[in-house]
Amino acid sequence: MPGNMEPDISFKRIHLFEFEDLPWFPDIIRTGGTDYLRYFLIRTELYRPVIGLISNSLDELGESKIIDLCSGGGGYIEQISKGLTKAGENKFTITLTDKYPNVDAYRHIKERNKDQIDYCSSPVDIFCVPKELKGFRVLFSAIHHFKPDQVRSILQDAVNANAPIGFFDGGERGFVSILGLLIIHPLAFALFTPFFKPFKLSRLFFTYIIPLIPLYTIWDGAVSILRMYEPEELHRIALSLEPNNYIWKYGKTKNRFGIKATYLIGSPKK
Repeated sequence: MPGNMEPDISFKRIHLFEFEDLPWFPDIIRTGGTDYLRYFLIRTELYRPVIGLISNSLDELGESKIIDLCSGGGGYIEQISKGLTKAGENKFTITLTDKYPNVDAYRHIKERNKDQIDYCSSPVDIFCVPKELKGFRVLFSAIHHFKPDQVRSILQDAVNANAPIGFFDGGERGFVSILGLLIIHPLAFALFTPFFKPFKLSRLFFTYIIPLIPLYTIWDGAVSILRMYEPEELHRIALSLEPNNYIWKYGKTKNRFGIKATYLIGSPKK
């Protein structure tokens, strides 16, 4: 397939807008949502099952640097870091990056993980990752934000840089998942918002007084479910890349609550 053509794929996914993707959306509200998502991902241990996949990839590649793209609030990466250490990965570093970096959250995470987690305070374009950010590129809860042609561009940029890359996206496409979100998340916001760190009075105000953070997060969460990719869909996009010199692994994991996460991992052929 020529490099300037979209992959010929028909999707059942629905790509409605998310507030988080809009450039004009207030950062104080956006970061409130990413702070909540960080808390939710940690408490549900959604990505714990992918730690083994990442550890194996690092070993196979002989890689020690992880570049976390679209980091959002970044909190789940601490769980990944601790899990990799338990899995025997002792010499690795993680760099948090985002188009809209949540610097306060990243600074808080770095202070607790000085030797292993750092961050980039300037915006990072996922379609053209700076050359100095070398390592295993990973995206958590992010790839559904992008349309198929954009997913292809993200993968193509990694291939052009000869960089390994992994997508990890929790949740399943379907209206049952949306129903669960509409029931669980309002309760979770009401009960757990005061415990999010770092503490912010603005977060309390825009949750309990003017509930913009819960409303936007629940909308974006429902839209995210409709946008989810199946592993086979991501794999078909990956196979359309040129040159097609990568080995691709794809499938789904399941956490202790039965919540599944889709993954796609690509690495250059040796």
